[in-house]
Amino acid sequence: MKILDANNIYKIYGNKFNKQEVLKGIDISVEKGEFVGIMGPSGSGKTTLLNVLSSIDRVSNGTIQIDGKDMTRMKEKQLAEFRKSHLGFIFQDYNLLDTLTVKENILLPLSITKVPKKEAELKFKEVATELGIYELKDKYPNEISGGQKQRTSAARSFIHHPSIIFADEPTGALDSKSTSDLLNKLNDLNAKLQATIVMVTHDPVAASYCNRVVFIKDGKIYTQLNKGEETRQAFFNDIMKTQAVLGGVQNEH
Repeated sequence: MKILDANNIYKIYGNKFNKQEVLKGIDISVEKGEFVGIMGPSGSGKTTLLNVLSSIDRVSNGTIQIDGKDMTRMKEKQLAEFRKSHLGFIFQDYNLLDTLTVKENILLPLSITKVPKKEAELKFKEVATELGIYELKDKYPNEISGGQKQRTSAARSFIHHPSIIFADEPTGALDSKSTSDLLNKLNDLNAKLQATIVMVTHDPVAASYCNRVVFIKDGKIYTQLNKGEETRQAFFNDIMKTQAVLGGVQNEH
């Protein structure tokens, strides 16, 4: 079952005198329960693609459906409501509120949807335990490590069981141990909750945890790799080979 279906996606910045076409007619779909990576050289359009798929930015042309709802036709108010219940986000810089505890940060998506307190407590315990941060619940962000902050951010994105979670370079600020801890936890939640994850990354190690990796070049889909029955190491090697062929360094978008 398709959770995300995007067709003929264009994103153009500037005006008719100075136009920059960043996305050039991309088609991409994601099945329920998939863990999809998006990779590409700097300037390829991968971050822009994530931004339009996740409704952070609007497309210039094309349609994006999540759970059968066309986000490109929604007004801002409708889109805000849709985001609250259907989408989860994990950002590179955590986006935690310093004045709230770990528990309060994680519960934020439920507090704005008015979930009953008892149900919220159960969901919090489930996701915080799964991500190994339940014992940190009363600490504040400045009292925990970068890896623990990112797992708090991940817990916040999972707690309301969204249709799809968008992750933008979630391991970008983490050391190698924290990276593998986070990715193993995301893998577990992907499997146990059938959570659908779309992750932009420049890191082939992070991408090797995905079921499928889509490579973007010059605003178009260049190729994609499916993990299938391969080991993570073999998939990592395939990703490295494809990256080597892609190459290229331009300005980031």
